[in-house]
Amino acid sequence: MPESTLQVEVLRGAQAGTTAAVRLPGSVGRAPDGGLHLADEHLSRVHGRFERSGGVVRYVDQGSSNGSMHVRGSVRTLLAGAESVAELWTGDELWLGDPATPVVLRVTVPQDSTAAVLARREIAEVARFADRVTAEPGRLAALYRHMRALGQCTDLDAVLEVAAGLVFDLLPKATHVAVALAERAGRFPVVYANDRQGGRPAIAVSRTMVQTVVAERAGLLFTDAASQLAQAGSVVQAGLASTLAVPLWTGNDVRGVLQVDNRDARGVFDASDLEALTVAAGPISFAAENARLLARLRLAELRLARENAYLKAKEQAATFNGIIGDSDAIAQVLDAVGKVRDTRVPVLIQGETGTGKELVARALHYTSKRAEALFVAQNCSALPENLLESELFGHVRGAFTGADRDKKGLFELADGGTIFLDELGEMPPVLQAKLLRVLQEGEIWPVGAPRPKKVDVRVVSATHRDLEAMVQHGGFREDLYYRLHVYPIRLPPLRERRADVVPLARFFVSKYAREFGRPVTGITPEAMDRLKSYDWPGNVRELQNELQRALIGRTEGDLLLVDDLSPRVLKATGVVDDPAIAQGTLRDMLASAERVFLERALRDSEGNKTQAAKALGITREGLHKKLDRLGVQS
Repeated sequence: MPESTLQVEVLRGAQAGTTAAVRLPGSVGRAPDGGLHLADEHLSRVHGRFERSGGVVRYVDQGSSNGSMHVRGSVRTLLAGAESVAELWTGDELWLGDPATPVVLRVTVPQDSTAAVLARREIAEVARFADRVTAEPGRLAALYRHMRALGQCTDLDAVLEVAAGLVFDLLPKATHVAVALAERAGRFPVVYANDRQGGRPAIAVSRTMVQTVVAERAGLLFTDAASQLAQAGSVVQAGLASTLAVPLWTGNDVRGVLQVDNRDARGVFDASDLEALTVAAGPISFAAENARLLARLRLAELRLARENAYLKAKEQAATFNGIIGDSDAIAQVLDAVGKVRDTRVPVLIQGETGTGKELVARALHYTSKRAEALFVAQNCSALPENLLESELFGHVRGAFTGADRDKKGLFELADGGTIFLDELGEMPPVLQAKLLRVLQEGEIWPVGAPRPKKVDVRVVSATHRDLEAMVQHGGFREDLYYRLHVYPIRLPPLRERRADVVPLARFFVSKYAREFGRPVTGITPEAMDRLKSYDWPGNVRELQNELQRALIGRTEGDLLLVDDLSPRVLKATGVVDDPAIAQGTLRDMLASAERVFLERALRDSEGNKTQAAKALGITREGLHKKLDRLGVQS
């Protein structure tokens, strides 16, 4: 085949089964000005071009809409965007267009030389001639000595240094060693070169040699490389007289080429030298691949450590920043967190839904001495009993149908750290007993396990329910309640800390304006007054949702207006305007207003009179008297 002509076989597409000769340079596409025409509508008009430069044939993607894929063996390289380039070897494939239904081309590249080789040893047959190599005492000793050294190498540079020493011991007539390793897009750059005197010469590895070695998966012996590969510029430039080139491989993939030269005399190597070098390439390949994998692992660990440190720093920085408020109530909560965070006692956080109980739990963990260990959270109402037990305490293989492997529970994962059990009042009685064992003995018993495991876990729990009342009615274990109720923290509802509405609203507006790409920087005084006058039965979560919805609708202007708020919030009125307030004498109006407050407190506490009395600042007995006097149904 002429050196200026590329043979292209269409394996898949409208013209499958055809073969064409493309003069270099030449284009390929649906309607190129010259070159290979393909009758496939989803290809670009000029999809790419073939060119030759310095003895190398290349394919250049022309910025096609669906891109191109260069395929060599199991290695696939996407050529996306204009001027993406791949060096082509005989047998390479190009996948053009839609990756699901590509046009597939196989190329045959004009070679620089058709010279034959003196000897060839395929790597698939190493076992056949390895005995001959190891039967020679000197070579066996060299292999043994250097293989021990290779096993101790932990980086690629060290592997290649030992490999060079092994080559010079095995082949006394070798003068130079070079290693070329595969990169993306089919390139094999030289990564290491050495001579017998320990110098670092600049050695070029012939592309023709590399292509032949990779394609045939065999070691090759050239007795006079300079004459046999006369048109290969790198060989002529190096002045090689005798050359061995063998593959470095892992499994089915050739990862590189090891080239050994003698630049002083011709015909100094023979078939036994090729066999010895091919046998040595096996452990060298293994050690080099291990070193490359270890380097990737170290890089991944470093990246993971940096990401972990970043996330922990971000989490810790946000720990108290997430608890926003200027009220005395929030100051008392933070003071309580500061007092108990470095103790081992369980903490029970009480508060209505949406008040931010998990934020307080995170603050307890990330400001404590346990901050370096894990914080894990589980909503006890989110899973049925059997799944919740496995999630919390783990299970062993075969414990139940579908348990095909051991699984660590959250308590074991959080060993040394903190577990947050939200909606604890929903935990089934059987699991309450297992939780009690954790608190008393520091032990968990995975499902199906023959013995318990010791754990050191700080338990923080939360509920919106009245656990004391549940204990009285038999809905919660009394002994567990007193274990958990060592240090309760009450998180007040937003209506009891209206001073926090303003900083919370400003925080949410700033956060979600950036997230949604809105120009809003604040809230008008009228809109803020409406937010402050609303009772927020859903607490902070409801305020957050309200401002998210308002910002989504506000695409222009730098302030949120009253009209941006939902009808529910706009209907909020003061007590004086409440239609339930009877008009008449002062005594009648005061009685009506008191009734409104009592009914609101009962509604907010979901009928719990103890909590209602506490919210109103009166005793439970005093609440009963007022309810009876005003005729309020409870």
